[in-house]
Amino acid sequence: MHFLFGMFVGMKGLRMIMWTILLVLAILHRASSHGIQPLSRIAIHKATLALDNLAYVKASPTVLGLNGQNTEWVTVEYSSPNPSMDDWIGVFSPANFSASTCPAENPRVYPPLLCSAPIKFRYANYTSPDYKVNGKGSLKLQLINQRSDFSFALFSNGFLNPKLVAVSNTVSFANPNAPVYPRLAQGKQWDEMTVTWTSGYGIDEAEPFVQWGPKGGHQQHSPAVTLTFERSSVCGAPARTVGWRDPGYIHTIFLKELWPNRVYTYKLGHRLFNSTYVWSKEYQFRASPFPGQNSLQRVVIFGDMGKDEADGSNEYNNFQRGSLNTTKQLIKDLKNIDIVFHIGDIFYANGYISQRDQFTAQIEPIASAVPYMLASGNHERDWPGTGSFYENNDSGGECGVLAETMFFVPAENRAKYWYSTDYGMFRFCIADSEHDWREGTEQYKFIEHCLASVDRQKQPWLVFLAHRVLGYSSDLSYAVEGSFGEPMAKENLQKLWQKYKVDIAIYGHAHNYERTCPIYENQCTDNEKRYYKGTLKGTIHVVAGGAGASLSPFTTLKTKWSLFRDYDYGFVKLTAFDHSNLLFEYKKSSDGKVYDSFRISRDYRDILACTVDSCPPTTLAS
Repeated sequence: MHFLFGMFVGMKGLRMIMWTILLVLAILHRASSHGIQPLSRIAIHKATLALDNLAYVKASPTVLGLNGQNTEWVTVEYSSPNPSMDDWIGVFSPANFSASTCPAENPRVYPPLLCSAPIKFRYANYTSPDYKVNGKGSLKLQLINQRSDFSFALFSNGFLNPKLVAVSNTVSFANPNAPVYPRLAQGKQWDEMTVTWTSGYGIDEAEPFVQWGPKGGHQQHSPAVTLTFERSSVCGAPARTVGWRDPGYIHTIFLKELWPNRVYTYKLGHRLFNSTYVWSKEYQFRASPFPGQNSLQRVVIFGDMGKDEADGSNEYNNFQRGSLNTTKQLIKDLKNIDIVFHIGDIFYANGYISQRDQFTAQIEPIASAVPYMLASGNHERDWPGTGSFYENNDSGGECGVLAETMFFVPAENRAKYWYSTDYGMFRFCIADSEHDWREGTEQYKFIEHCLASVDRQKQPWLVFLAHRVLGYSSDLSYAVEGSFGEPMAKENLQKLWQKYKVDIAIYGHAHNYERTCPIYENQCTDNEKRYYKGTLKGTIHVVAGGAGASLSPFTTLKTKWSLFRDYDYGFVKLTAFDHSNLLFEYKKSSDGKVYDSFRISRDYRDILACTVDSCPPTTLAS
């Protein structure tokens, strides 16, 4: 008996040890998959001066964008008399990154007083395998117009104690202040489209406006509003220190009273006070359908994409390697996409502000043509002591400022990033998972109002979106917590999803793809897997967090509600053919092909039908 008891305790202790190990591994992987910003690997504040007259860095061409381009390739040639494998090239913008650029509140006590991180970097031997032998190398680097000039610096001694060996000539765009990277978003009314862009022109230098109108029709000029933010606007390092970069000016215009589905053209403009004009190229978009309109409507949804570099820069830990593939697939299929939702973890700038320009440049072909709607994620918002629900450092000190300023969303208060938006037969309720969503909170009341106020006869397709998995996920990090989703979330929100008959809930945060059965209180409400006909009886939960950032593994535990899992990069697409038929597709970013799908076919009476915990009170009175 004592032996058996001891064996039982030993087995129980062993299970506890194994469970603890799994928990630690999951936490470590969560830290890895949710990323270390590559630029944070560089201890730029520890850089010392080691200029060598025999070393050089040369960049050409020196003037970019002579034909209006906002993206150009530069050749950088360099030489060092003492080459080593850990030498690297950093790209700096503004070109002057010396002590004179350091703010007074950020003093440095060692030369050369560098206080600005590079906007990108690459090892000196990246494309020059003989660099270690002959000390000569070259790189081709892609630059975007970011409102300032550029210089290239050769460092030795690696990233942790870098030594500045040589600095190049200056390179700049012909007009660094030009209006760039327009991004569309739906306004607060269905017939309103907003256009937001970035420039180097403040309102004391030029008047921002948009020339727009129906394609082939009368064009009008409408003024834009202008915002920016200061170093003091963000909350901590690195956003306030080595990651700081002047954000320029962010302009937004509200195009109103649009005709549904009509194609409009637009050009960004700035009227300088010497009466000259600066123009962007011409873009076009199709206005949104009116709520309830019966037409083909196609929606793409994903989370956690971030940005990647076509020249291979910044990928010290190879973190966002799926991002360019996702972007390329969306551009390739853009004629079959009407609106995009990027549900959190947008730039992965993590406090390095230069990265958000590179992100907006990457998505410009998409965001300039269709509404690009956002949800807030932990890498946009979370920072201790700033009101975020999760007290961590994931935003790198941004505390929501970049996302709230750089992109328009039709929220009542962009500091509270929850909102609803209608697109034809769809109603989307977008939650802000980084603010408290529990029952009784302001956001909970918003969620219920959004779900309750939709007319399902006109808008039958009801979709709930959030960054963190407020529903169901088999991601390893959630599984070892035992919650299979954010703790407390299902307990607080699933009664709302069930009561108001939410069709699909889609999340990011877990960097993989997963689809559940229609589910309520951990039980599948339908055993069908591909074709749902009639009353759905529960909500289908989808994780679509594999758009770009480093993938995260699933638990080996098998759950009855998990129908499809994929450890790969991809995105989802919803196609509403009419009020009765919806197609869901999961596509891989590598080839754009469909790897999972299902259909919903039903009539309005199927939405009205009673299911568990969704029946309104009835009376026996006649």
